[in-house]
Amino acid sequence: MKSLIKVILLLLPLFGRAETVKYFKCTTSKGAVFSQFPCSVNATQHTITTTDPKATVPSEQHYKALNNIERAQIIKRTKHALRAKNHERAILNGKRDTAVREEQEKLTKLMSEDRRKERVRQVTKKIKAINKSHAKALKNLEKEISKLEKRLKSYED
Repeated sequence: MKSLIKVILLLLPLFGRAETVKYFKCTTSKGAVFSQFPCSVNATQHTITTTDPKATVPSEQHYKALNNIERAQIIKRTKHALRAKNHERAILNGKRDTAVREEQEKLTKLMSEDRRKERVRQVTKKIKAINKSHAKALKNLEKEISKLEKRLKSYED
């Protein structure tokens, strides 16, 4: 019991030296913004507490540091998403090429002339459908890629 009281008495001065700084984090459409004042209605208050007697309270520059860290994270996530979309485009092109090649291989088989004409019509119709669906998917993918590139450019400048 006495040792517990001694530990509490030893630690009590440390709690008196703790310094705190409060800052606000606001989430916007472009990411998070850190500020010493509330920047929107959805601002959340956070506290930085230093208990080390040698450590000083961070200067006003810590808001800038937090903003820079958040910005770097957004850039990193956007680059990863952009790389994933480019990879998805390559896969989409490969799937289209495979489907077209499989349809064209159907024409190499030996068959009667009437059957061959019908098969050519079917294959060209199927290839047309493949190219149409590929173009649609590629258009949507290109839109997403351009949005990501614009977002990356806005954060890198």
